[in-house]
Amino acid sequence: MTTTESILASARQRSAGQPYAGAVTPEEAFALLRLDPRVKLVDVRTNAERDWVGRVAIPDAQHVAVQWATYPGGQPNPDFGAQLEQVARKDEVLLFLCRSGVRSRHSARVATEQGFAESYDILEGFEGDRDANGHRKTVGGWCKAGLPWIGA
Repeated sequence: MTTTESILASARQRSAGQPYAGAVTPEEAFALLRLDPRVKLVDVRTNAERDWVGRVAIPDAQHVAVQWATYPGGQPNPDFGAQLEQVARKDEVLLFLCRSGVRSRHSARVATEQGFAESYDILEGFEGDRDANGHRKTVGGWCKAGLPWIGA
């Protein structure tokens, strides 16, 4: 039987030595969100990415958005930590999601440094890596896994 603790234990092992709690697959992230109301998905993509590319389709109580970088320009969001504190509690399990899994790792690290001890990276991100033709959503990621999302 899959439980919150069994998934998180695997996530911790998977990313031992990283400066955050662990890393989950998109499927594990979705399972955690369904199993445990104290789990929250933090989408760190820009507002433009969510508006133009799509967003996860889960209840708002478990899904928040805090941009890691600003749009346009891609500059680091100087208010990331303060904005995260406005939408998440330190006792929650936070799952960070970006496009392909890079910004989410940085976000999980910074959140951990700010006292959010249960911060996890969602591997592969929302769209995954590019395929041989330069397209996303075909090689890994939330969308490729067939998890609920709403297109732009």
